[in-house]
Amino acid sequence: MDFQLSDDQRALRAGVRELLAGRFGRDRMRAALDAGDGVDRALWRELGEAGFFALRLPEEEGGVGLGLPEAVLLFEEAGRSLLPGPLIATHLAAGPVKGAARGEAVVAVHEEGRPVAHLGEADALLVLAPGDGTGAPGETATVRDAAPVREAADAVRSVDPFTPLWRVEGPVEAGEPLPRGGRIRAEGALLAAAEQLGSAARTTEMAVGYAGAREQFGAPIGSFQAVKHLCAGMLVRAEVARCAVYAAAVTGDPAEIAGAKLLADDAAVRNARDCLQVHGGMGFTWESDVHLHLKRAWLRSGQWLTAAAAEEVLAGNLC
Repeated sequence: MDFQLSDDQRALRAGVRELLAGRFGRDRMRAALDAGDGVDRALWRELGEAGFFALRLPEEEGGVGLGLPEAVLLFEEAGRSLLPGPLIATHLAAGPVKGAARGEAVVAVHEEGRPVAHLGEADALLVLAPGDGTGAPGETATVRDAAPVREAADAVRSVDPFTPLWRVEGPVEAGEPLPRGGRIRAEGALLAAAEQLGSAARTTEMAVGYAGAREQFGAPIGSFQAVKHLCAGMLVRAEVARCAVYAAAVTGDPAEIAGAKLLADDAAVRNARDCLQVHGGMGFTWESDVHLHLKRAWLRSGQWLTAAAAEEVLAGNLC
């Protein structure tokens, strides 16, 4: 069997990277950070026009008709570029929520007991019933109007400046059930793992680039063994996570998705920390992008499928 990406998949990934570099490159990203802007509706519509949200919808429904492996490639690129917004929830609800597939609607996700990201900008809310992504009875997903929930919610401080959070007290009334609702959490966890993978790969590149350019004692710091080991460890974590994420995208198995989320979360957080270590004092400054990857990785590791829940899925699969 050939596990390499096909030519079409490579072209898809390259096209998304080019789109994001042109519409959300570093200068645009830093400008959005300084301005404190929320979801860029113009960029959201451009993503919709490019098929980002409708990628897995059937062609007869106006979608692209591709699958999870292709979606993983898109979200990996989103993670590399620190693209903000509830991308995963909007992608998963693209069919049932009017306008979501075209980028005309923003869909946030609600998990009981957790803050809701981007609720202030959401048109609809994807409500997840408690579960672990295995599709057990009662593990459902529904969509409903976000406005009533927003009116009763309170904004709270977020560790990630690109991800505003809202506290919702008490249970949220479910809405219209989604088809294949029992799979929504698992698919969301896989796409979150893909974003973490993209971030882990990007921080590896940042560390290697800085280690090759920064000189100390008359030599690039990348020539020092301690720095070499840090960068090598980052590459290993990113590539192991890549194997797990790509494999889970092909099989769709809940246990493999849980393992992929664990590995990708670990790679994203630890690689950002090591990238900061390689950058030294420069890595702690606001002007460096390292802290943005670390804060986003922290936040994503608690979304869709936590480490504790993923470990329970893996342990249950051993029995």
